[in-house]
Amino acid sequence: MGAFHAYDIRGVYNVDFDKDTAYKVGYFIPRLLGTDRVLVGRDCRVSSQEVHDYLVKGLTDAGADVWDLGLTSTPMVYFGTAKYGFKASVQITASHNPAEYNGMKVSRENALPVGYDTGLGQIKAWIDEGRETPVAEKRGEVHEMDIHDDYMAFMDGYKGDYSGLKMAFDLSNGMACLFAHEIFGDSPAYIFDTIDGRFPNHEPNPLIPKNVEPLQELVRKTGADVGVIYDGDADRVMFVDEKAQFVAPDLIIAMMALYFCGERGEKNPRVLQDIRSSKAIGEFLEKYGAELHTWRVGRAFAAPKLRDIDGLWGGELAGHYYFKDFFYSDSGLLASMIVLRIVAALKKQGKTFSQQIAEIARYQNSGEINFRVEDKKGAMEAVREHFCNQEQPTAFMDFDGYRAEFPDWWFNIRPSNTEPYLRFLCEASSADLLAAKVAETREIIESRFSSEK
Repeated sequence: MGAFHAYDIRGVYNVDFDKDTAYKVGYFIPRLLGTDRVLVGRDCRVSSQEVHDYLVKGLTDAGADVWDLGLTSTPMVYFGTAKYGFKASVQITASHNPAEYNGMKVSRENALPVGYDTGLGQIKAWIDEGRETPVAEKRGEVHEMDIHDDYMAFMDGYKGDYSGLKMAFDLSNGMACLFAHEIFGDSPAYIFDTIDGRFPNHEPNPLIPKNVEPLQELVRKTGADVGVIYDGDADRVMFVDEKAQFVAPDLIIAMMALYFCGERGEKNPRVLQDIRSSKAIGEFLEKYGAELHTWRVGRAFAAPKLRDIDGLWGGELAGHYYFKDFFYSDSGLLASMIVLRIVAALKKQGKTFSQQIAEIARYQNSGEINFRVEDKKGAMEAVREHFCNQEQPTAFMDFDGYRAEFPDWWFNIRPSNTEPYLRFLCEASSADLLAAKVAETREIIESRFSSEK
């Protein structure tokens, strides 16, 4: 049962979970969420049809009716959940993981995520204890549901004038293939724009640099103003500038102010970032009077938090972007429509994507560094004590690991939820200072805690 995680159910299919697990998850969801109507969608992975069939059998055996969207993206399932008043939905997907993985993203009313602490842990407990799954007297029925036109009508409201913009897209052979040509037309340059759940060209994870290389080459070859790459289920998106340089996803949170506060004229918005986000975001947003909130990593935490603060938009370092207008949920396609709208407007002003990012980015960034550590808590405490005893932090956060800010630098250190890794990220005002802080951290962890000595 190693597939139950903080944010979703996910693992190597037929290793970490199987069709029996899918059946039982389906059977227990109606009881967990108190509903007899469940919306279901699936991605294009080879195993998704089997997971779907057993999930649906579990749902209907429990007496719930299923509204089946068929092959679709995760954001479309969020849209359908909230728009049509479902109290439960499941998208079958392993998001950005390799082809042998699969999983389920479960949502409740208003498309709020169901994480381990808010329900998935209870389902796991019911499965582990061998709770019986008797077939209901009246089995549920399955209804095919097509919401494509409603979804595209909603998305059309965010379309910009892209006519003067040279765009390049990598659809990663994933679920963005269902929508990208319809939204952006056929004039952009596309690669890997046919659905293939084997992901033959690269893993559908844009955070791995080698997976972005084909898009970078396409940008160079076509002279594009911007490159766009989605993950497998299209809930994440990342960008490449006109120089074919990868753009740090957290900086896009700041850039979105040009649309929301600039074009739309929103005043003093509340904006959400995750604990790993650049300090430059808050500094850039100050000119717009934004109230910036920092919170934990992952949709299970970010989506409810954006709703709690009544935030207008938010984002994560992993390329998730959340919108109040989109039921406080994340959408890679919606985020890309907004960013391309901004880049198109900048081009008309004679300004490039990279020039705008350079105005936002003010620090040297280490990127996320992973240390293989068994005693994650001990290593975190050692790093915190080392730096916070040297210098009094100007700000300190102790959720999702630690984030300590100092006048010229800051760090975040947090444990992985699923692996024996400690993740460290650091930002500084100069490359020399950054290198020194990273070296100090390596010395502390590798000399005392690393399991890879």
